[in-house]
Amino acid sequence: MREYLLVLCIAAAVTYLLSGVCRRLALRTGAMARVRDRDVHTIEMPYFGGVAMLAGVAAAILISWQLPFLGRLATVQQDSRAVLVAAAVICLVGVLDDVFELPPLTKFAGQVFAAGIAVALGVKMLWIPLPNQIVSLDGTTSVAITVFFIVLCSNAVNFVDGLDGLATGVVGIGALAFFAYSYLLTVTAGLTRATTSSLVTVAIAGACLGFLPHNFFPARMFMGDSGAMLLGLLLATSAISFTGQIDISQLQDDQGGLVPTVLPLVLPLAILALPFLDLTLAFIRRTYAGKWWFLPDKQHLHHRLLERGHSQRRAVMLMYVWSALVSFGVIILGVVQTERQWTVVAIGAVCALVLMVVTLGRPVRTKHQIRRGESL
Repeated sequence: MREYLLVLCIAAAVTYLLSGVCRRLALRTGAMARVRDRDVHTIEMPYFGGVAMLAGVAAAILISWQLPFLGRLATVQQDSRAVLVAAAVICLVGVLDDVFELPPLTKFAGQVFAAGIAVALGVKMLWIPLPNQIVSLDGTTSVAITVFFIVLCSNAVNFVDGLDGLATGVVGIGALAFFAYSYLLTVTAGLTRATTSSLVTVAIAGACLGFLPHNFFPARMFMGDSGAMLLGLLLATSAISFTGQIDISQLQDDQGGLVPTVLPLVLPLAILALPFLDLTLAFIRRTYAGKWWFLPDKQHLHHRLLERGHSQRRAVMLMYVWSALVSFGVIILGVVQTERQWTVVAIGAVCALVLMVVTLGRPVRTKHQIRRGESL
């Protein structure tokens, strides 16, 4: 655990220190977030936060290879090396998009290319858990599902990156939840505690922690597509790598069911539950309106929170709470094997539902509207 804490601190420190450098670089190169009709920010904001986070994650992982515990397993080094190469590629695609505003199909091709690199270097899904059985994947199916999963996660994070500190905090909370699960699972199952999943997720959490002071409202810089797609790829590859480094039969025997084997693949979806919900609603909304699903609009969840009168800080904090309830609630299913686990999860689900109904379903009057005697 001490080495994991060191990895988190290194990622946070490097990201925090390099964010200022990347901000100045973005100002010099003109990599700025322009003010558009659908945007919340009112002034141009420099990008390249993703570059700083990539540097933080890379520094943490490279140093981990020299540590006596994390650096002793060749499998961890091999998988983490593949993750870093793919992360660098997708971050480069994001940088090009931040500077030149790539067409959607070109950016999508870059995401597929980065996912393909991860697969070519050995990070791919080998099996899928189904009720009462584990289905092994052949080569073609494994590649297709892995690439789809990575691209899906990359775009999900990109969709939620709409308010200062929103994507950074949501992914950071989720990464901590994923790390807690992967570490506790190896402890309870008697497996090796050095896994690529734990290493990458704790590095993600550190990078988000280091970038948040620069990105929380009022933000001084944005992560841009280079950061959003990077975080999505890192989460996806950490989950995929975990499925290849755990003993499935031992998990089923020790934990008494299929839940522990399902969670490594479900957790990224749970962590990104809000982005995935936003993505799904956007797809339905835009398709119903006769538009392409990737064309932007101003009807995302965070836009609706702002329409209800919430400030940016309050809207972001509400989405942090939702993310934490979902992420850690799912973990309880896999770690707490008692009769009360469903009660705890049910209480958490009810709290999240009530919170969502209250904040999204009931208009909140702002101080300005109250002074004017207006209602929403």
